[in-house]
Amino acid sequence: MAYSDSISASPTAAVHGDSVFAHLVRAPEDPILGVTVAYNKDQSPVKLNLGVGAYRTEEGKPLVLNVVRRVEQQLLNDKARNKEYLPIVGLADFNKLSAKLILGADSPAIQENRVTTVQCLSGTGSLRVGGEFLAKHYHQRIVYLPQPTWGNHPKVFTLAGLSVKTYRYYAPATRGLDFEGLLEDIGSAPSGSIILLHACAHNPTGVDPSPDQWEQIRQLIRSKALLPFFDSAYQGFASGSLDADAQPVRLFAADGGEMLVAQSYAKNMGLYGERVGALSIVCKSADVAIRVESQVKLVIRPMYSNPPIHGASIVAAILKDGDLYNEWTVELKAMADRIISMRQQFFDALQARGTPGDWSHIIKQIGMFTFTGLNPEQVAFMTQEYHIYMTSDGRISMAGLSAKTVPHLADAIHAAVTRIA
Repeated sequence: MAYSDSISASPTAAVHGDSVFAHLVRAPEDPILGVTVAYNKDQSPVKLNLGVGAYRTEEGKPLVLNVVRRVEQQLLNDKARNKEYLPIVGLADFNKLSAKLILGADSPAIQENRVTTVQCLSGTGSLRVGGEFLAKHYHQRIVYLPQPTWGNHPKVFTLAGLSVKTYRYYAPATRGLDFEGLLEDIGSAPSGSIILLHACAHNPTGVDPSPDQWEQIRQLIRSKALLPFFDSAYQGFASGSLDADAQPVRLFAADGGEMLVAQSYAKNMGLYGERVGALSIVCKSADVAIRVESQVKLVIRPMYSNPPIHGASIVAAILKDGDLYNEWTVELKAMADRIISMRQQFFDALQARGTPGDWSHIIKQIGMFTFTGLNPEQVAFMTQEYHIYMTSDGRISMAGLSAKTVPHLADAIHAAVTRIA
């Protein structure tokens, strides 16, 4: 009998018709990425996308930093460069410089070789690798996330094998921090629990603890033997200062305790699609750090084997060279300043219209996002009547605004809050 004669249709396929996947239902769009899908379908000339978590110029265009273009040209001209695989942990220079950027060049943890840093697939990949490492090797499998938090956090940690719980963070009444609730919930977490903290520019609320509050949070976490896991997606992008935005992380690093830090270069270097990130684990000793790294490699190898080379090479070149680094900080500050300016213009426009309510939270919040306080009905009204797209929780990306579009947004919000309670 010929080999081909023995091949028959899969019995599974026969039962379900033409596909073994015929039983699948269509999954809903990602709540954040789905906003852009809806926006792209809209034909209106006044449509506005405030859902996207990426920086835009005053003209509404994506920005590639000049310093990034310069470095890419240098890399292109270097005939000695090749496309060989990186090690499992990634580019050595990138890892060393990333740890310095977040922990500080004079960090005792770095000087004592107590930090292991691995290059990962941006912030999301860093969180996933860290989560899976903890699920395999840490005695406590509960991670507490702020309520609310970035929509991907619960899924990333659940699929990594951790059990997700929440702690109070945002107070809708004040559109600020629920500090008492935060302390109470973290204080009653089981000993050893992992506490996810946004390093700065909390997403989606734009509400950050004050330096004094950070110190109280640190004392509570350390006294309860909890494990802090920082997500740093916006270093330098929140205030315009890389050092200021890293202060909460450095506060924890200075006390000698252990912690994890996920870093992303998507926002602060505009390297979104290059997927450049790092996971740093600060350990008690150099010996522990070596053993931790060996186990993190075993998480990465079957997941994606090793990370991509191009974006990490750009970051390493910029962080290594004094002139390029200074050029980057100037461009970074310009992006942060434009967002701060948009906050002010947006607030002023609502004031000028006499829009009901207190909108001071717009200029008090920090970073790329503003939690407007609009409800899902008001958001739906603004999409339908004004072609303005945002997530249903009322989060808007300040980077998606410009001087030209602020009046349109202010008109829409004024109409929404006066017509829909």
